[in-house]
Amino acid sequence: MTSTTDTAAPVTTGLYIGGRERRAGQTLEIADPGKPGAVVGHAAAASADDVDDAVAAAKAAFPAWAALTAEQRADTMRAALEGIAEHRDEDAAVLSRENGKIRMEAWVDSLVFEIRWNLALALAAEVDATKVLPPAPGIPVSTTVAYQPLGVVTVIVPFNWPIAILAASLPHALLAGNTAIVKPPPTAPLATTRVVQRIAEKLPPGVLNVVTGKDADMSALISSPDVAKVCFTGSVAGGKRIMEMASKALTRVTLELGGNDAAVILADAILDDTHLDRLYAAIFDTTGQICMNAKRIYVHRSRLDEVVDGLAARLERAVIGYGLNEGTTMGPLHSPAQKEFVAGLIEEATAAGADVREYGTLPEDPELRGGNFLRPALVIDPDPSLRVVTEEQFGPVIPLLPFDTEDEAVEAANATWAGLCGSVWTADPATANRVGARLVCGYVWVNDHGATRLDLRAPFGGMKQSGMGREQGIEGVRAFQDTRSIAHLQPEDAAGS
Repeated sequence: MTSTTDTAAPVTTGLYIGGRERRAGQTLEIADPGKPGAVVGHAAAASADDVDDAVAAAKAAFPAWAALTAEQRADTMRAALEGIAEHRDEDAAVLSRENGKIRMEAWVDSLVFEIRWNLALALAAEVDATKVLPPAPGIPVSTTVAYQPLGVVTVIVPFNWPIAILAASLPHALLAGNTAIVKPPPTAPLATTRVVQRIAEKLPPGVLNVVTGKDADMSALISSPDVAKVCFTGSVAGGKRIMEMASKALTRVTLELGGNDAAVILADAILDDTHLDRLYAAIFDTTGQICMNAKRIYVHRSRLDEVVDGLAARLERAVIGYGLNEGTTMGPLHSPAQKEFVAGLIEEATAAGADVREYGTLPEDPELRGGNFLRPALVIDPDPSLRVVTEEQFGPVIPLLPFDTEDEAVEAANATWAGLCGSVWTADPATANRVGARLVCGYVWVNDHGATRLDLRAPFGGMKQSGMGREQGIEGVRAFQDTRSIAHLQPEDAAGS
């Protein structure tokens, strides 16, 4: 694994299996989304045999790791995290180059990993908890209910916040007593691989492994009968494929999938600079490429102009450019395909007669010409049937839809395939609780929204096609455990049997 402070130098990463770094016969070439033709580095492309070896290594390490107490595992994991901050600047530079997002967000990506890891370790005292069911009429046994780990877990993360998202599940899986294989995103694997390998090197061999490569060669990470669970974060289509593959061995899954989050801005909403800054970040952080970003803004008709003007003023100050350049506030989209998709949504809304307003200036640097840059846009009062409303944009465009009544807003917010997150903007806490309770989604903010505002202690996950299962908190640990009940016959009953 190369280590350099030169942000322009190519980065090379290998596989890490069973406590050893391993090269592969082929590599993945990692493109820079902001600089056409530029190569950030190369990641090892695991073969099917490499993947089988990773599963075997994790399986072999499982009995000894599972035999430790949760407190013992937590101590080992705490030591493994030491020094992560020393590499944060370098990791952020690598992630910005391969992902496209601005340096600050890439830096926070690694910071959130550390925070989530430590929050998981704080749960160690609860992991091995048991309860006893005393004898009852007709039930002559005393039953102890305890938790046990599942076995080998595969964790698959997406390109947008790969390091932070990894820590929503990986430390919980390890703390619960499982061993793990991490699969970073094939288009942006370098920074994630670097972070995971540093930690894996400080854990017993095989407890934590990392493999990168083409999805076609990764199937055993999902379909192998030796894999007990797959935790996947990504698109709805990707989640359906994972679930289908896992079904062959009845492998369990946690799926954190796409969102079409509604922000409901009521008539009494506070729309000062602080709240408008929050709303803007909720929409446009990571150039709109976050599953829990606000994707539909429902605004009481009396406040529509204020919201439009507030967002427009902030978009006019946006600096579209290369993620590592000083002053850049909005980087490129990650892939040419996503740029084309989002541009298509804007063109369709324009052709349908919606009020579409674009902002900012594309970079003029010749080195960036042809990069995945796109001007952000507001789509005001579009037809609700347009794709910019019904589909997850995953880019810097947002529809703003006026409403007249609370019931109308809630019905529109819930009329979607998704159920990841939502938000209610109001000055009245009672109204916030009432409306929030009516939103069909897994997480609701009040007067706020977005990934950077997530309570990292709370369970997180979606409803409907936004996924199944929960991450974070003790619920996230229990997702990687199963119960075991041991029933003891009472002495008098045992003697008479």
